[in-house]
Amino acid sequence: IELMLPGIDKEKCTRCGKCAEACQFGALSVFDTGVMVFESLCHGCGLCTFVCPEKAITERPKVIGKVKTGRINDKIDFGMGILEIGEPSPVRVIRKLKENIDRNKVVIIDSPPGTSCSVVETLRKVDFAILVTEPTPFGLHDLKLAVKIVREMEIPFGVVVNRDTGSYTMIDEYASEETIVVLERIPFDRSIAEAYSEGKLFTETSPSWKIRFKELAEKIFSSSGVS
Repeated sequence: IELMLPGIDKEKCTRCGKCAEACQFGALSVFDTGVMVFESLCHGCGLCTFVCPEKAITERPKVIGKVKTGRINDKIDFGMGILEIGEPSPVRVIRKLKENIDRNKVVIIDSPPGTSCSVVETLRKVDFAILVTEPTPFGLHDLKLAVKIVREMEIPFGVVVNRDTGSYTMIDEYASEETIVVLERIPFDRSIAEAYSEGKLFTETSPSWKIRFKELAEKIFSSSGVS
């Protein structure tokens, strides 16, 4: 996956500043000695190349990541986006990964945490969002931000509480106040942590959870209108 970055021809450049004025991301700065390109801020939109009156800007490719695909147990198609070390934004990688999605199948996309641009890109055009949280002040804080995003994007959603203690918590109080459906609760259980540390699915060590996850899927299909 490549990002097209601007390259400045010092012989043609008159340092007029139009490229820097046009850039919404502040990726270009003009000095008496020339134009400096801040690669980490560049989104590769090509606008600077378009507005340059001297045609002093040409685009050069830079590899920022790659997409790998495969198949698990000859049953599940799997794809992953890998960002090159040091690259600040995975948005383009996520976008490329989603291009390979077969929308005739059930697809689960694991989003980055938080509420950054990468999360918004992951949520684009999804049928349903599962917001995973835990009953802590930090969990509640991040959940509120995530709820705000999915509501602004008009995406149906529900909450899964991880490391649930079995008692009424601040998450339950917030969900009640905001009329949010809690789809499932995964207990704060040592056996689950042990299975995870051994690289196992806890549905393998606790088969009853296979049924519960099937029921969770049915709830999601019902809420999203997807069959």
